[in-house]
Amino acid sequence: MSGVHQFVPMLHRHDAVGEHTRSLRDRLVASGVESRIYTELPDPGTVAETRPYREYADDARPGDVLVYQFATESAIAPWLAARTERLVVNYHSITPPRFFAPWNNGIAQLQVAALGELGLLAPRADLGIAVSHFDEAELAEAGCTRTVVVPVANVASPPTAPDPVALARLREEADRRRASAPPARSWLSVGRLAPNKCHHETVAALFVARMTVDPGAHLTIVGSPSEPAYARALRRYVATLGLEDAVEFVTGIDDGELAARYRASDVLVMLSEHEGFGVPLVEAMGHRLPVVAYDAGAVREVVGEAGVLLGAKHPRRVVGAVTDLLDDPDARDRLVARGEARLAGLGLADAGERLVEAVRGVAEAAPAAG
Repeated sequence: MSGVHQFVPMLHRHDAVGEHTRSLRDRLVASGVESRIYTELPDPGTVAETRPYREYADDARPGDVLVYQFATESAIAPWLAARTERLVVNYHSITPPRFFAPWNNGIAQLQVAALGELGLLAPRADLGIAVSHFDEAELAEAGCTRTVVVPVANVASPPTAPDPVALARLREEADRRRASAPPARSWLSVGRLAPNKCHHETVAALFVARMTVDPGAHLTIVGSPSEPAYARALRRYVATLGLEDAVEFVTGIDDGELAARYRASDVLVMLSEHEGFGVPLVEAMGHRLPVVAYDAGAVREVVGEAGVLLGAKHPRRVVGAVTDLLDDPDARDRLVARGEARLAGLGLADAGERLVEAVRGVAEAAPAAG
């Protein structure tokens, strides 16, 4: 069999697309298929694992299959469209430009360009792989005629064990908050600091909670600042509301500490307005953390009946949902049990194998490039 080689604008560690890409590469190599990762721009943390995408022209062999990890605009897309090898588009959703336009017109324009590139590549692809049916519908609308849904392949199943030192420290901090201002629930929000993630609405809900039912409520936001203007505005918003001691921003942590954050929290609050999958939802369910989320994108598809799904995000509505859930231990336990059952139904344990099988199916049918 010839090679199956992946293309991605940048390869990041601790990033959903980046880890998915690395996981597929490792699984292909383990199954005996040659696989390399090519990028438009190098990332210092992964540069040893990648090569510039234009070098593939010298590396190409008859029968190769090219896999494009598609989530944003890149010069790779039109370049791939002009190649003759069989193409797989592994689609991770494009955040609609309207979310970025008020904050960063440059990023909004890039997302507009990405939508155009999707329309260029989708009809050309021999296979489109979507991480959710929500994303599959976007692929089909863009002109992809053959699609399959395979969840992200890099979610640990069973979940990563928490770092014991970090977990003990976080629980001690939570105990101190409860002792001084009970019930002092610990809210967790995980996701890039980007406008579509709507962390500002979670902050607003926390403010209402502290002013009404839970003066000691605390929020941890775990995520990298992918849109700097929004990230700065979010911190200013926290300061304006006087919540500097109640909101903690965390980034750059390893999997063990992230797991500890899930285990030490009382609820995951996710008010994102556009989710192509929602890895934090899966991670929360894996760590037996109840979920309160806005019903948008693929959220319902991932969570099903295992979370409290909101049709509106008014801060009092969010606070009411969190309070009702955490004040009722039986309801919380039922939700957690549903989460464990939901994880089994999502097919995450064999997602990597199914992803390799889908890509290898294209490779085994690939004729020599002309």
